[in-house]
Amino acid sequence: MANLIPAIALMVLYSRRVARRRAKREGLGSGKLHARLVTLFSVLAAVPTVFVAIFASLLFQSGLEFWFSDRARSMLENTVQVAHATYRYELGRVGAEATAMSGNVGDILEQITLDDPRFQQALAQQVYLRSLNQAALLEIRQNGQVQSLAVVNGYDGMIDEKRINSAVRKLKGTPPDTVVDADTPDRISVLTRLSYGPNSYLYVARDVDPEIALQVGRANEVLDDYQALLARSRTNQLRFNGALLVVALVIVGLAISAALKLADRLVRPVGQLVTAAGRIEEGDFSTRVPVAKTEDEIQTLASAFNRMSGRLEEQTGALMSANAQLDARRAFTEAVLSSVTAGVVALDAHNRILLINRSAESLLQHEQEGLEGVPLADVSPELGEFMAGEQREADVLVESKSGERTLAVKRVRYQQGAVITFDDITDQLSDQRRAAWSDIARRIAHEIKNPLTPIQLAAERLQRRFGKEIASDSETFERLTGTIVRQVGDLRRMVDEFSNFARMPKPVFRRENVHEIARQSLFLHEVAHPGISFALQPPQGDFEMVCDRRQLGQALSNVVKNAVEAIEARRSRGEHNLAGDRVDLKLHKVGGQLIFDLTDTGVGLPEERERLTEPYMTTRVRGTGLGLAIVKKIVEEHHGEIAFLDRPGGGTHVRIAFDAEQLATLESEAPADSSAENSPVGVNRGQR
Repeated sequence: MANLIPAIALMVLYSRRVARRRAKREGLGSGKLHARLVTLFSVLAAVPTVFVAIFASLLFQSGLEFWFSDRARSMLENTVQVAHATYRYELGRVGAEATAMSGNVGDILEQITLDDPRFQQALAQQVYLRSLNQAALLEIRQNGQVQSLAVVNGYDGMIDEKRINSAVRKLKGTPPDTVVDADTPDRISVLTRLSYGPNSYLYVARDVDPEIALQVGRANEVLDDYQALLARSRTNQLRFNGALLVVALVIVGLAISAALKLADRLVRPVGQLVTAAGRIEEGDFSTRVPVAKTEDEIQTLASAFNRMSGRLEEQTGALMSANAQLDARRAFTEAVLSSVTAGVVALDAHNRILLINRSAESLLQHEQEGLEGVPLADVSPELGEFMAGEQREADVLVESKSGERTLAVKRVRYQQGAVITFDDITDQLSDQRRAAWSDIARRIAHEIKNPLTPIQLAAERLQRRFGKEIASDSETFERLTGTIVRQVGDLRRMVDEFSNFARMPKPVFRRENVHEIARQSLFLHEVAHPGISFALQPPQGDFEMVCDRRQLGQALSNVVKNAVEAIEARRSRGEHNLAGDRVDLKLHKVGGQLIFDLTDTGVGLPEERERLTEPYMTTRVRGTGLGLAIVKKIVEEHHGEIAFLDRPGGGTHVRIAFDAEQLATLESEAPADSSAENSPVGVNRGQR
């Protein structure tokens, strides 16, 4: 049973694997139902087979236990013992006669010799009187040869040297009157010692009833056969169980084979339905299954499936036609929306986003997927506030990563919601303001510049002509005329800044060592402000870039000037920096970009840092607000970017990044400007 049950389990498992492979090979699905049916049929066949095998094995074992039990063995042995007891009884009688005869024969030999005829007669008389049939006096020589000294009723084969020597060996070491069985066939014969000589023996025999001998022989044969069967009983039991094992496995194997065929027949229609359903799932609605004329539920199911697939094919065709039209319209709408630069957002009645184009995502700086269904107020609170109002058009300021942006927004409502469109007009407004300020700067410069020269000349002439002649209050006269000259100089410098902003010359691009330009820009302010520490990193280097030397020097000088003024503003407040007053300028390359990082320990950036580069935006009392506007204009004309950051520990960090690779394509072949125009001093004529 320990071999049969695991073997059947392995056969069932193997049949499951075969069933699944056949199901997959024939396109009947995953094969789970096929394997389940095979397993069920196999178990139904295996369980009765196992029980029958167990019953047969136990029955055979119980039979063996009955026939080879102690009771049966003792009964058989008792029967054999009865026959042997009869034989032993007769053997004992003959042995007693042989012992008495041995004494008598010894006495006779003391009176007469063996050659005397009377001895032969006396020996025959002893045989007759004791109801014996044969007798013989034997002498055993040293070589084991048996010599007959006297014989009564002898016959051929009566004296067998082998049996006689065996009996003699049994007599060795026994008392003198000991009698042993000579084991003569068909007779009861014994051998005992004779006092005639040291190696003389008396052999006597009596014929027995042939039936007794036959019964004793039969009893011995039966007992021998029983012992042989008892020795072979374990082997016979193993053979029987082996036969049961083989027969059970054959029966289960045949049952599994039949189960596979039956499962194929039962599962095939279901598998065809599963395959057809999979094709329909993939979109092949023309799939049909064969309908077998079995007049059962399988036929009904197949017919219903074919009707269903036919209807699905008709309805799907209509849906595909409608979807094709919708897809064409949607593709047209998406193409239109993606090609326009304006942002377009479709909203439902609750101001949730239904559709948004890429321009809108870019303007609102929301590049992540899945904005559909998100409330507009979560994407842009400013646009959400606009939708809460009743205006159809408005300019909306929205916060972004790059600062405030101005969007021109329009709204159109429809029954289920609204559509808003918007354009980023931040740069447009900035350009308009810059153009307006440039026009104002040009007018101011024109109106103010004309009277400045005669005023300055008149004041200087008064100083030279009447400075020595006035004796009453010459100090006041000198102070007042000096004030006029200084104020006129300040006005001239202001007018020059207006002129520079209004008429910025077109840059002439040459390949320059910008490290030298940066060093000279720092050097001018280092001489003018010895109380501030200036540092250039690296101190030496060759950083080549295509640029306008004069304009780049002016931009760097203005940025350094603002850093110095920020430090002086902090000093005027009475604030002190533990690290000292310092301005650091670092040049480094990152990829194809050349970056200027300028840091200072000044007062830091104002809250409206996004407007620092707008014209006339200043935080100082005497500033014109044009310095950083000019810097931004120079940086933009050099295809660069400027950013204002906070310096760790306090102060300002200005980062200017130029695309050196793009600037390399702008290198001009025009003649260089004059030395005055290309001077990197970076100050205006009035300052010179």
